[in-house]
Amino acid sequence: MASKGKQWVLLAAGSNGWEDYAVQANVCHAYQIVHQNGVPDEQIVVMMYDDVAYEQQNPFPGNIINVPNGPNVYPGVLKDYTGTDVSAENFLAVLRGDSAAVKKTGPKKVIQSGENDTIFIYLSDHGNKGFFHFPNSTLYAHDLIQTVKAMSQSHKFSKMVIYLEACCSGSMLDHLSESNVYAVSSCKPDEYTYACFFNKERNTFLSDMFTFNWLQHMETVKLTMTSFGEQFSYLEKHVSKDARKAGVTETPCHYGDKRMLKLMLSEFLGESSKSVSEAYTSQSLNIQVSDVVDTAEVPLIIQENRINNEQDPEKRQALERQYEDLKRKRKTVDEALQKITECVNTSQALTEKREVTRTYELKVVAEHFRKTIFNWEEEPFVVTHSHLQVLVNLCECGLEVESITEAITHVSREITF
Repeated sequence: MASKGKQWVLLAAGSNGWEDYAVQANVCHAYQIVHQNGVPDEQIVVMMYDDVAYEQQNPFPGNIINVPNGPNVYPGVLKDYTGTDVSAENFLAVLRGDSAAVKKTGPKKVIQSGENDTIFIYLSDHGNKGFFHFPNSTLYAHDLIQTVKAMSQSHKFSKMVIYLEACCSGSMLDHLSESNVYAVSSCKPDEYTYACFFNKERNTFLSDMFTFNWLQHMETVKLTMTSFGEQFSYLEKHVSKDARKAGVTETPCHYGDKRMLKLMLSEFLGESSKSVSEAYTSQSLNIQVSDVVDTAEVPLIIQENRINNEQDPEKRQALERQYEDLKRKRKTVDEALQKITECVNTSQALTEKREVTRTYELKVVAEHFRKTIFNWEEEPFVVTHSHLQVLVNLCECGLEVESITEAITHVSREITF
């Protein structure tokens, strides 16, 4: 028996730019599904930069697809938060229902949930251990967990479900301890997620393995008769199988209140409309995951293709300079981290793969690094998984936060980009 409360849905794409086409395509597609399943628009909040549909690199203006030869998922999509309004700070304010804390002009749509309501959250973008990236801002595991805890204590919902697609996404959720909160990550805390479906005409990737399998499942089952437990089993089986075929590892995980596994999907996501299932089933079941690559490689692949396809010698040179510039900056970050570990005499931090336990300390150290050495919010593709892993290792190896931040400050004076 579904509760009499409202169903709230929050969909957030944490990146912008053509290289991350898939992230906004995921959110558009997820919106189409919950909208068609009858969740009212006033109870759905969509956050996406909205620079892909009419980006000059889009050969099909106004068109966004999420699977090869798939339907256009852009028409009618809500645009509650776009451009610079898509931020970690606004995301948390929207979730808490705190319109006073939202920084934006115009309507500030937030989740106005009460104690009988359900909340479903889907986040898609790049991540790392304890991090989830937004355009020009960073969502830390510490802040996500604290917000959910405070909402639970204030009876802001009866049940909450979070689906998070990003590298190391398990690390954002594995400290969840509230009852009535259940979460699914696209991979383990120490694994990466993988982009898929390279589209030659668009020179970009259309989706990722986790989201493709999740949305395909949503379109081919009856939500009133399928539980979260059944959906998780499906994801575990299919994502892992697709990953094995591609010679990589990606393992969906789940966290929080496992009693919620027996709940039906319809309690959060509306009821499948017959037409959707029929329209999608025939074509989407034949699609096989292809072109699987680590998301960190996506910008390099796209840039290489731009260079190879460019006929104009001057433009080609400019593209080559951008490509070399990206690789050079990544090397400089390598050097900076090496110097930081030397300062604190902890060279093992360069090679270890520690998990996050000190979420608050990580936030302090990472923010200091971002502000003094390299701002990954302004240039998103320079700082990689392995770079951020070093910051995690420094926080986890028993050092005082002050000694790490002092080393970062010291090195910042010696490093130039």
